[in-house]
Amino acid sequence: MPTIDVLDSAIHYLDTGTGTPIVFLHGNPASSHLWRNVLPAVGPGRLLAPDLIGMGRSGKPAIDYSFADHAAYLDAWFDALGLRDVVLVGHDWGGALAFDHAARHPERVRGIAFLEAVVRPMASADLSPQARERFERVRTPGAGERMVLEENAFLRSAFTGGVRTPVAPADLAAYLAPYPTPQSRRPLLAWARQMPIDGEPAELVARIEHFDAWLARSTDVPKLLLTFHGAPSLLIGDEAAAWCARNIAALETADCGEAGHHAPEDRPAEIAAALSSWLDRTGLRAAA
Repeated sequence: MPTIDVLDSAIHYLDTGTGTPIVFLHGNPASSHLWRNVLPAVGPGRLLAPDLIGMGRSGKPAIDYSFADHAAYLDAWFDALGLRDVVLVGHDWGGALAFDHAARHPERVRGIAFLEAVVRPMASADLSPQARERFERVRTPGAGERMVLEENAFLRSAFTGGVRTPVAPADLAAYLAPYPTPQSRRPLLAWARQMPIDGEPAELVARIEHFDAWLARSTDVPKLLLTFHGAPSLLIGDEAAAWCARNIAALETADCGEAGHHAPEDRPAEIAAALSSWLDRTGLRAAA
């Protein structure tokens, strides 16, 4: 699998097929491994899936791992590969990065599909009691370090509790491998502390509001929301899906069945089928 130099580090990525570039962006605490069962069934196209900076097999430079950092390294990766006229597919923070990239570079993006993504600022009152307790713990100095860095509980629980069926031991090992030490887990903690709740972090909330405005007015860019049901850990439930329908232009929605937050682990075939149908129906696979 290729690795390419970007800024002061390097990005590892998957790259298969030819044709329209379709870029799959993972979230926290995943890697391109998240897409292993989706990509083979999507159909024609150049399918790419990077490991975000500090994650998977990409480099781990000495940076803050803010949203702006991730966006800068991702921009540099797009530039290094000369990617234009892309379709973006984003999960979790990967969805937010896709929206942000499209809002800043609308001439480069042909369409966006997203699932269980960070799509809008949130209020703590909107969270379940369990989610509210978890985010408060992550943001508390000392407690967050213990949970994410020392105990590695955040990563382990993602693929045992954030899915309907815990992943196979070999796949859990693949997710764990890039993070053998507390220091190597700093990107995971930084991401977890950036959830846009109750107006903080303010600079990220402003950035999300900017891309939300673009999502509302970009009537010429087809978009697809993949929804799921049956798990309390879902980030986009019925209310959030209804918000998306009201506030995102040119949006289609496809229900892909029961799943946890890390839905590509639970429903890879359904996700791939919905993506493939949308790509063909909208003509997004056709050469630009």
